[in-house]
Formats: sequence, C-alpha cells, structure tokens
Amino acid sequence: MDNGEERAPELRTLRQKVEYMVEKTFPGRKISGRVFADLVKERGGSLSHSYFSNILAGKVTQPSEEILKALGLGFGVDWRFFKEESEVVDDVVAGLQFLAKRRTGEISGLAGRGLDEDGLPPELLRFALALLRDAEDREPTADGGQRG
Repeated sequence: MDNGEERAPELRTLRQKVEYMVEKTFPGRKISGRVFADLVKERGGSLSHSYFSNILAGKVTQPSEEILKALGLGFGVDWRFFKEESEVVDDVVAGLQFLAKRRTGEISGLAGRGLDEDGLPPELLRFALALLRDAEDREPTADGGQRG
C-alpha cells in the first residue's frame, strides 16, 4: 500500500490467528500455555495449557465453540475472530492497528468524513470510544502504574 497504511496480515488458520493475537496482545513477550490458561480462567473461561500449546503447534485446527470462546476471553476479543470464515477478523485487525497508531501518537483524535447531519452512527461511535478508553487505561500514570 502506498499511503503508509499497514497491510492487514493474512489470517486463515486458527494457528495464524492465535499467533497474531499473541504478538499483538503481549508484544515482545513469550506467553506460555500455562500463563494463557490462567488468564482465561481469571476471566471466567476454561482452557487447558496443553490444548493452547497444541493450537500454537498447529495440531488443533477445528476446536469447539467453547474453546473459541475461551480464546476470545483470553485475548479480550470477539470469539468469532477465531472461526474459520470469520467476518470479525478484519474488524479486530483494524482495531489493533488503530490502537497501535494511537499508542505511538500517529492518531491523536478522530474525524469523520462524508458524514450526514446525524454524524457517526451510534455503534461506530461506541466502538471508537471503547477503543480510546482501553488505550487510555493501558497508558502509564505519573507514578509509573497503569490507569484503570
């Protein structure tokens, strides 16, 4: 792409999607199956560490809906992202790219183009505001901690 936008990665397999989410959710960190399973459990789901490791190894390709929901909980995304023919993949990737640009300062605000007199649709506005709140919650505070 010539306009400086990051090209969305090709995410077809469950393994590709999980590897992408590990990279984007835990940048620069190696996350073990046990750590991820504990995170899922803290968020109210259930996933064994060995099953997660088998997904990353490409041994699991068609897990149950419950496993997909557990992955969604662990990564904090809509579980349908992990389905085979997911319409959600592009939305999740765009959201992560937006957050990355917000974090680096490439995006400091939002402006709508081609809007009618009603402005942004309510669901788009809620989505954008939720992304900004999440990004602000992750920013360090003056005392070195995190907001939220």
